[in-house]
Amino acid sequence: MNVLTSLEQFRQAPLSFGEGLGGRAARLAILLSGRGSNMMALVEATKTGVLKGLAEVAVVFSNKPDAFGLETAAALGCPVAALPSQGRKREVFDAEAAQLLQQYQPDFVVLAGYMRILSPAFIQPFAGRILNIHPADTHQHQGLHAYEWAFDNKLTETKITVHLVDEGLDTGPILAQQTVDLRGADTLAEVERRGLAVEHELYAWALVELIKSKQPVMSSAAETSRVLK
Repeated sequence: MNVLTSLEQFRQAPLSFGEGLGGRAARLAILLSGRGSNMMALVEATKTGVLKGLAEVAVVFSNKPDAFGLETAAALGCPVAALPSQGRKREVFDAEAAQLLQQYQPDFVVLAGYMRILSPAFIQPFAGRILNIHPADTHQHQGLHAYEWAFDNKLTETKITVHLVDEGLDTGPILAQQTVDLRGADTLAEVERRGLAVEHELYAWALVELIKSKQPVMSSAAETSRVLK
């Protein structure tokens, strides 16, 4: 079994909505810290796209109460919640945030521009159910500024990666990757534009495959390639 590495593979895979959750829609908690472009793409996917009937947004949460993404989510009809993290100890804040999110009973926690490194206090209550999208191959670049890294190094391509979150920095099992052609992208803005176009589609398809899958998520790096069927 191979990690899915192209959007064409996703498009050709037969859909079986609700199969992995006993026929009901998966509940998503989407976390953001800024404008929330990935959140908007995911919400649209649940309403009219590939996640329709398969997933629903249980809550959009931010560690910044003034995040523009919260306003957008509310306008889209999503429940929203916020808890300010500024000045808080990481473990204390994460434990409180996890407790708040558990009230919404999410099946998956989906990080969509959530600009915090998660501590065990947050990860453990949702172990194996937290997803992140990273604008690079996580074997080559971890952490912030991945598009800047690709641009500064004049890469001809980069990879968008969807992975499960563990207690390391972008070290969790990879669920899906898609190559982004950067040839001719002579500005950082163009690199970001091309990357985000892939992010917005790949994240939804990765969720489709994860929700459909009946096999348990495996955390061992040796089992990474078997996460998606």
